[in-house]
Amino acid sequence: MSSWGRAAAVGLCAMAMASWAAVLPEGLAELGRPATEGEVAAWDIDVRPDFVGLPPGSGDVWAGEEIWLAQCASCHGDFGDSNEIFAPLVLGNITEEDITAGRVASLTDPAVTRTTLMKVPTLSTLWDYIYRAMPWNAPKSLSPDEVYALVAYLLNLGYVVDDDFVLSDANMAETQARMPNRNGMSLNHGLWSVSGAPDVSGLACTADCDVAVNVTSSLPAYAMNAHGNLAEQVRDWGPYPGLWTERGRETTEEPEQLAAGGAVIEAVVAPEAALNAGGCSGCHQMAGQLVGPGFDAIRAKYAGQEHAAYLRDKIVNGGAGVWGSMPMPPMPAVEEDALQQIVAWLTAGEE
Repeated sequence: MSSWGRAAAVGLCAMAMASWAAVLPEGLAELGRPATEGEVAAWDIDVRPDFVGLPPGSGDVWAGEEIWLAQCASCHGDFGDSNEIFAPLVLGNITEEDITAGRVASLTDPAVTRTTLMKVPTLSTLWDYIYRAMPWNAPKSLSPDEVYALVAYLLNLGYVVDDDFVLSDANMAETQARMPNRNGMSLNHGLWSVSGAPDVSGLACTADCDVAVNVTSSLPAYAMNAHGNLAEQVRDWGPYPGLWTERGRETTEEPEQLAAGGAVIEAVVAPEAALNAGGCSGCHQMAGQLVGPGFDAIRAKYAGQEHAAYLRDKIVNGGAGVWGSMPMPPMPAVEEDALQQIVAWLTAGEE
């Protein structure tokens, strides 16, 4: 965002607060304050499709390869072609004709595996996502130069740029002109304009129906607790109560107490706050394989305090080979209290 844009954002905040002050109950009109330019700038890190917001910097393909092998290959493969966890980023399904046309022809073939580089139309999408969200265990830890290098490496893997290519803020727009599917994004639909074609259509009866229409939704067993207990994430009031998705919490019995590091910790009930804060829930769910094994399998394998030191070491320092080829990255940033709760719960066994 430009300096003008930041000033406009601060001004809008001030206007919004003035509007609220007019309707707030007496005594609350002075609640809060407008955001400062620094506070707006701290949140303003997105990059638009027209590259507004792109920070200065550059990075070449070879530097990107080194960063990729160190930070990205464990999940995406050395060449971005792994299909073990996520859909592959690059698979060589792009031709020079696609780059010339700006439309990947093989996307019309249902048998062809879709990759990120085949589908994404805007280069800023790759840059912005990597900068804000990657690596998954340390988002926002990459510098702009490192992100330029990583994007250059991905483009080179897809034969979009040569081995000696250097990507920078100065040539992003020029490089965008070689994106294989740059013409694959449609703007003539309801998400962009109400005058466009609708995004969905259906013939289900919605009024004066002869037969009642029941709409139901359910979660498969392996995904029930992938994002925590939904019932605890929804307000107590309102028309849409959250579905109870946590295992082993249907009774009102008091949880067992375990001594861990001299502290008394509730270990039978899953320490969801600690699991989420530590980043564990990103790769593990309660039951069944996600990226790593389910917590139920880990608890069954390592029940007993004699495994506490081993599990603690695996969490802090990472490891590979026990549950398959996918490595677990080290998680040294997990706070001590959360680490104690997680280890105590994992070693407590099934309740």
